[in-house]
Amino acid sequence: METKKNPLSMQIDPALFDAATDDEKRQADVMSESTTFFKDGMRKLMKNPLAVGSIIVLLLIVITITVAPLVVPYSYSEIIKVNGRRDRTNKNLAAFEYSEMEQKYIDEGGKVFPHIMGTDSLGRDYFIRVVYGARISLIVGLFASILVLIIGVIYGSIAGYTGGRTDLIMMRIVDIIYSLPDMLIIILLSTVLQPILENSHNPIVNALGTNMICIFIVFGLLYWVGMARLVRGQILTIKNNEYILAARSIGAKPAHIIRKHIIPNCISVIIITTALQIPSAIFTESFLSFIGMGVNAPMPSLGSLANSAREGLQTYPMQLVYPAVLIILIVLSFNLLGDGLRDAFDPKLRSK
Repeated sequence: METKKNPLSMQIDPALFDAATDDEKRQADVMSESTTFFKDGMRKLMKNPLAVGSIIVLLLIVITITVAPLVVPYSYSEIIKVNGRRDRTNKNLAAFEYSEMEQKYIDEGGKVFPHIMGTDSLGRDYFIRVVYGARISLIVGLFASILVLIIGVIYGSIAGYTGGRTDLIMMRIVDIIYSLPDMLIIILLSTVLQPILENSHNPIVNALGTNMICIFIVFGLLYWVGMARLVRGQILTIKNNEYILAARSIGAKPAHIIRKHIIPNCISVIIITTALQIPSAIFTESFLSFIGMGVNAPMPSLGSLANSAREGLQTYPMQLVYPAVLIILIVLSFNLLGDGLRDAFDPKLRSK
């Protein structure tokens, strides 16, 4: 039966529409594949060529610094010897170059592992020192990001969900912490903790030194405030939503609501901020090591290697190039990965 439009009706005339064909009906029945927020974000991330390239570069760096010490027979603090004898001609060698004593030993039928990046001014293999320096930088970056994640999320969640006077007091504490200069705090902590930690028999503390321990403490004290502010802002926008009110009405405790309902809805901000915190921490550690506030010698870091290479910059420029290029690769890769995570997980950008 044909449907006709009443002349006085404000409805659209049904005659303007055509009936759907069988093919169009079958297309309407096809539903998109069910997926989770994380899987959907990772699928979008894998379509970003810069983010994928950054992941590949970081994986290659991690594999290299993990496998290299198992293959290279030198230690980061070892002054290279040839057949058990001190070699005084192996200082500041170029990449894949042998000293006179090593070349003579090779001519006699001996085997010497090549110096992939040459040697430093003391005759130590430079490649293995760069590898251990990259280890220190990555450990500092990951450790700092974990501290920022844990402290910032907990503090911001409590402040944002509680609100009122508690939120006001907690945010004023954050403002005070923002005003503290991190360099001054590191120097003061080094002065206070040095006599205490020098008597420690912990091999990790002795290897890293008081300066590096102070850097870790400063990251835990100062660098979480940005994460706390972002998490608090997210919670303020979602804590009055219907599902939060429904959880409150059935008697759910605040800790349960924050853990099960609020934090999962802030996961995009948390992932992005944590990823971008890693290169910031690595650059801070490299800068502090460059000015002599990093790990204690002979333990290397990329910043301390670059600082040591300044003296022979005109004669042996590659000793500065190697750690500088590695710092650039690590920081740039993490920044590009953080941008890719933002594009993949940020709800405001997912529809674009």
